[in-house]
Amino acid sequence: MFEIKSFFRLAPSINRIEIFAPEIASKWLPGQFIILRVDEKGERIPLTVNQVDKERGLLSIIFQKVGKTTKKLAKLKEGDCLTDLIGPLGRPLEVKDYGKVVCVGGGVGTAEIYPEAKALKEAGCYLTSILGARNKDLLILKDEMGKISDKVIVTTDDGSQGRRGLVTDALKEVLDKEKIDMVIAIGPVIMMREVSKLTLSYKVKTTVSLNSIMVDGTGMCGSCRVTVGGKTKFACVHGPEFDGHLVDFDELLIRNSRFLKEEKISLDLLKT
Repeated sequence: MFEIKSFFRLAPSINRIEIFAPEIASKWLPGQFIILRVDEKGERIPLTVNQVDKERGLLSIIFQKVGKTTKKLAKLKEGDCLTDLIGPLGRPLEVKDYGKVVCVGGGVGTAEIYPEAKALKEAGCYLTSILGARNKDLLILKDEMGKISDKVIVTTDDGSQGRRGLVTDALKEVLDKEKIDMVIAIGPVIMMREVSKLTLSYKVKTTVSLNSIMVDGTGMCGSCRVTVGGKTKFACVHGPEFDGHLVDFDELLIRNSRFLKEEKISLDLLKT
């Protein structure tokens, strides 16, 4: 079980794997995630599903090599098997025709927003996609997003592809030109915070995904506590999708960095 059927390199440090997990694939809905463990001594990490092939029983996962487990995951090859895989977990996105929707994907967040954007387009939404990355080498799924979007805007920090600037610059131009009914933003916490600040001034409903703070992923550890609308929520069981205008992003940024020391130690041990 949980055999890796294919392995693709999408960009420097960014890979996509297809995992054989028919029971999970048959039940997964856009917005939900899985938890995997590479080996018996490995940690559990949550990853958002990029897409599924229900007929073949495959899950597609896109990840960036940033920590110990993702680096170990990147060393696997076709035919290798994961030790554990559970899911689908979390609450799926509520999919319906909202009208005009803007999906904002930052970095690897584009992989997470793709299935939601696809489902919303199929539900009848007019879809504008804004994709951002530090440079052209780290831009992923541009063609895939183009196929499901009515309009695509690409931004890079250095201007190596698309327009130079931030996703918020492009989003502001869209909001100034037309009435938008909903914005979905997935990416770095700072990006989601700035998108939410911007859309609040335009009074546009905004959804963000707080998967980056999750650890256990089942509500047992309590590590993913976030404040939403003044109330404590668990990102894994109450989310990962939340109203971006209600999230306490300043608190989230602090909590999201609490294991930096331990993560560095873990990476150093992996190198040795």
